[in-house]
Amino acid sequence: MSVEIEIVSFGYLHGQPPADAHLTIDLRSHFRDPHVSPALRYMTAHDAPVRETVMATPGIAALVEATAAAVIAYASGPSAGRVVVADGCAGGRHRAPTVALALRDLLGRCGFTVSLRHRDLDKPVVER
Repeated sequence: MSVEIEIVSFGYLHGQPPADAHLTIDLRSHFRDPHVSPALRYMTAHDAPVRETVMATPGIAALVEATAAAVIAYASGPSAGRVVVADGCAGGRHRAPTVALALRDLLGRCGFTVSLRHRDLDKPVVER
C-alpha cells in the first residue's frame, strides 16, 4: 500500500510521546512490566526472553491487532497520508519495543511500508 506507517517506541520516563503521533498507546498501567523481574530487568526487546514474556501477557496480542485495525482505518481515509503510531511504556526497553515489533510485522504482512524507531531502547535502565 502507498501509505507510509511509522512506529515509534518510547519510554515515558525519558520524555513525552512523539508530538506528531496519530495514535499513542500507553502500556504502563494495564500490562505487567518485565522490569520487575531481576532476570529481565537489564535485557531489552532485543532479547527473546523479553519478547516472549511481553507477548505472553494477557491482552497484548489483542492490543496489537486492535492497533493494526486502527492504523488500517486511518490509512483508508480519503485524505490518508503518513500514519504515526507511538507506543510507550515506563523505560522504553521492554513492552513498548516488543509491541512495536509485533505491530510492524503484522502491518507489513498486510502490505504496508512500515518504518520503526526505538527512541529509548538503548538508554540505560531507569532504577526505580
